[in-house]
Amino acid sequence: MAYIDYYKVLGVDKSASQDDIKKAFRKLARQYHPDLNPNDPSAKEKFQAINEANEVLSDPEKRKKYDEYGENWKHADEFEAQRRAQQAGGFGGQGFHTDGNGTYWYSSDGQEFTGHGAGGFSDFFEELFGHRAGGRAGGSRGGFRGQDYQTELRLSLREAAQTHKQVLDLGGKQVRITIPAGVADGQVIKLKGYGAAGMNGGPAGDLYITFVIGDDPVFKRLGDDLYEDVDIDLYTALLGGEQLAGTLDGQVKLKVKPGTQPGSKVRLKGKGFPVYKQEGQAGDLIVTYRVHLPENLTERQRDLLQQMKNLNG
Repeated sequence: MAYIDYYKVLGVDKSASQDDIKKAFRKLARQYHPDLNPNDPSAKEKFQAINEANEVLSDPEKRKKYDEYGENWKHADEFEAQRRAQQAGGFGGQGFHTDGNGTYWYSSDGQEFTGHGAGGFSDFFEELFGHRAGGRAGGSRGGFRGQDYQTELRLSLREAAQTHKQVLDLGGKQVRITIPAGVADGQVIKLKGYGAAGMNGGPAGDLYITFVIGDDPVFKRLGDDLYEDVDIDLYTALLGGEQLAGTLDGQVKLKVKPGTQPGSKVRLKGKGFPVYKQEGQAGDLIVTYRVHLPENLTERQRDLLQQMKNLNG
């Protein structure tokens, strides 16, 4: 697995603040959202990479591990445990070292075994500790971490917009989880300790859940904003009036200006999708007016329209 520079993915420096990371993520998420790039097959891959980078860098604890361990940050706890064991004398003068860029080496009596990412290093890690990134057990030194599990959880757009609880069935074991409002399609979260059981007293692996958000018949989501098409009749478009529009919280009454053109847009601040883990914050709802022309006109209506046409020359 090649090293992925999450800072480069989001286009920010390593010294970037959390606010800088949030702004960069929102800008790129809108730019590369698959719905806005239907003819670009690479947009979905870029969008997923942006989500992955944000998931790590927006979490201070994950970011700290990533800065030190690179793409192997998910196994930082294991490395730290082995380092503590080394310091306690468990492996004499042997130990793991890192340059903070995803490269690790193991030294013993002046010799070095090098590896980058999940290549040579993981092979050597398996030989020494008997498992690959939390999987196969072997050897006789201490306990080994259990294997990680991965699963998908499908939600409707409206479910994803609300903080709620769901029960997962993990091989007959019922697990109740709380899903924060604002999760995105393709976003991954981790449930620590809900993977396979460890060996010889080692810790259990983790469960990684990928959210799959289905399409909604009314709203289209782009980042934290929602988009909705609303039909108005010809007379309301010409003369102005009021029109109901749906939101996630129910219907609102919109004032339509006289002479509203087809395709005109109205932005409703704060009526969009909840911002993930930012309580009380939400994106905007952008309403696009579609003018519905009348059908089966009566003779009287035709006469009046003809008079209007004549008045306009």
